[in-house]
Amino acid sequence: MSRKPHSPTEQSRKTVEAMSAYGIPQEDIASVLEIDRKTLAKYYDQELAVAKAKANAKVAENLFRKATGDGPQSVSAAIFWLKTRGQWKETNYHEIEANVNSSIYDWITGTLGATREAVEDQSNAIRTTGSKRNSREVASGSTDSTMH
Repeated sequence: MSRKPHSPTEQSRKTVEAMSAYGIPQEDIASVLEIDRKTLAKYYDQELAVAKAKANAKVAENLFRKATGDGPQSVSAAIFWLKTRGQWKETNYHEIEANVNSSIYDWITGTLGATREAVEDQSNAIRTTGSKRNSREVASGSTDSTMH
């Protein structure tokens, strides 16, 4: 059993364009019209093609009016417009103080090198102290045995 052929109306064209402009998936638009996705593409190709551009133009017009007007939303709208269209951006500046007589590389490697040497010296001291004590205990034959 075949379906009756679809015949677009002015109202269905407006519905398709509006729904597409709102970002409704084409599969859902076809369901609302009770037609197949292929039928939607066949009869409403123009509405689907221009809907997004028309919606963006309308939103941009409204945003531009707010950004260039007076009122509580004008500052936010102007900032948004300039960030997106005027390529403005928020920046953070970090200041670093350094001795101009030495480079940052020397400062970093000197600090890290001194830290590494201090750790190695402590590790060697611990190993040396531990091995001297063990050597003395073995030589004297006296080990601290606390087994009960």
